[in-house]
Amino acid sequence: MSAEIINLRMARKKKQRQDKDRSAENNRRKFGRSKAEREAARRRREELESHVDAHLLQKPGLADDDGSSGNDGSA
Repeated sequence: MSAEIINLRMARKKKQRQDKDRSAENNRRKFGRSKAEREAARRRREELESHVDAHLLQKPGLADDDGSSGNDGSA
């Protein structure tokens, strides 16, 4: 009548690893995407950005070219 002796610290760590692996598997299922899916999304995003940029009246970050640079011409 000998019972199997277990180390509780090792059993606790083993359970934590199993829980972490299970959580990681669930996250991979929920959030993971294949490389092809990521590339397709990136290409689509770039196409949309270029489409929007093509329809802008003025490019962002460019200064107005109306001659108002702070110099009024009087010397």
